[in-house]
Amino acid sequence: MNRCWILGLGLMSGSLSANELPPLPEPVSNNAVAQVTTEQGTYLVSLMGLGAQKTHDAVHNRVWRLKLGEGAWQAGAPVPSVLPLKGRLAATATAMAGEIYLFGGYTVAEDHTEISAPDSYAYNPETDQYRRLADMPVAVDDSVALAYGDRYIYLVSGWHQDGNVNLVQLYDRQTDRWRQASPFPGAAVFGQAGALVGETMVICDGVKVVAQVSQRRRFAASPECHLGIINPADPAKIQWQALPHHSGTARYRMAAVADGNGVRFIGGSDNPYNYNGIGYNGTPAKPSDRWDRFDIDSGQWQSGQTGAQPTMDHRGALDLGSHWAILGGMGPQQKVLKRVTLVEKH
Repeated sequence: MNRCWILGLGLMSGSLSANELPPLPEPVSNNAVAQVTTEQGTYLVSLMGLGAQKTHDAVHNRVWRLKLGEGAWQAGAPVPSVLPLKGRLAATATAMAGEIYLFGGYTVAEDHTEISAPDSYAYNPETDQYRRLADMPVAVDDSVALAYGDRYIYLVSGWHQDGNVNLVQLYDRQTDRWRQASPFPGAAVFGQAGALVGETMVICDGVKVVAQVSQRRRFAASPECHLGIINPADPAKIQWQALPHHSGTARYRMAAVADGNGVRFIGGSDNPYNYNGIGYNGTPAKPSDRWDRFDIDSGQWQSGQTGAQPTMDHRGALDLGSHWAILGGMGPQQKVLKRVTLVEKH
């Protein structure tokens, strides 16, 4: 069926300005992004994604890495793959123990066939080398990856080959093994967003599959938010609860980031779309300049406008001290971007 960086402030002093964080060397959207600190410094990394032409052959496995304090992005080794087509969209990444952990994504063939990639890797941007991890039990793309306790990584919901799954797959870095955690209680979705603060995760929105009588199934936005609390004694156990929604209108492929004792969601689109930015309803998707923040202590939402150009098609955001930063994505008219979009903190 065709469906088609979180930077710790303590890593450096002061705030970065736009000219200290250069644009990516090429436009890219739906790219996995992460930051990681090694013995040599802190790296920002963009992995795979969609190029400016937005066609099946614009899906690639290229990697760009920027060492903070240096003025230019450097090409990294391409992401390996067990599939015939090497480029992927909608992969997800998170950082842990000096490496970037990269999961899933899907390939797009000339006939529009899409395959969810089963293989996973740990990438060290300092050595520019990959380490193969145990395959996901259920290959997913357009999922959310959340790192916990310097050992565990959760993959929450996502798309598997022909439909969404409500699974929460738990990877153990120490044993290189997977197990199933408490399943996601909401509608199974792809293109959702979320982040983890301490032992609390917040997951919002995405796209669900809707069955229809005597008609083909369709895709519909899912305006739902859920909070999950991890049991430290058994990380596979998550206490889930529904949250009030931030606005009543779901947004697809927002950038999510931990924000103090809350989770902030930035951008996205209220019209779910294929990989080229055209909505499943045939209408071109428009990016949003909205942000929403859920405060875990108060249980309340705050909302506003970013003050920056609207963007969509994201996997994560960066914390640059005085600003949030988003690498690439799509802007108005579904243009694939190479710039860093800076969003002033409120």
